[in-house]
Amino acid sequence: MDGTLVDTEPAWMGAEETLVVEFGGVWTPQDALQMVGLPLPDAAQILQDHGVTLPLERIGERLVAGVAAAIAQGVVWQPGAREMLLALQAEGIPCALVTMSYRELADAVVAQAPPGVFQVVVTGDEVEHGKPHPEPYLTAAARLDVDITRCVAVEDSRPGIASALASGARTLGVEHIVPVLEQPGLSRTDSLAKVSVADLGRLLTGEVIDHLDARRG
Repeated sequence: MDGTLVDTEPAWMGAEETLVVEFGGVWTPQDALQMVGLPLPDAAQILQDHGVTLPLERIGERLVAGVAAAIAQGVVWQPGAREMLLALQAEGIPCALVTMSYRELADAVVAQAPPGVFQVVVTGDEVEHGKPHPEPYLTAAARLDVDITRCVAVEDSRPGIASALASGARTLGVEHIVPVLEQPGLSRTDSLAKVSVADLGRLLTGEVIDHLDARRG
């Protein structure tokens, strides 16, 4: 969700910096980058390590409240994201939203998505093991009643990509804030606007697409 479908990463980074500064600390862009895609308890622990002297649960609540306030003002969809969801819906392909954000935030984004594009939503507060563990994606496939190896996962963060690959899903990394590094079996692009439903189907045959390699070459 965050960074793949909607550009909420600035809201997360702003909420993190606000908390650290409130407690007299310094929060750098490099600190913010390490948080992308992490489960909320892990992110809260990092903030606590940076001097935020609140219980982990309270840190999580403060972060969620800050991001929720930003989402309430409207979300910015990543290029090609809404179009991809609508194209998948038109083809009758079921979709799951798999995010380490909590249900409150996921519901706020889904409410601003085209109606009916998600059949399943798996959130960070509903799994025992967050990304990079494969549980979130395995849970989504089970709820969709499909074989995980017949699924394509679309991710932008390193923990998310690791989770998707470990689950057995074909995986497409969309580079947004953090670099998507080349690795076996991982397809890559810098925009969903460059990817079609047919391209996703090609991934299920074992083909790997790499727009980033072509760009950098």
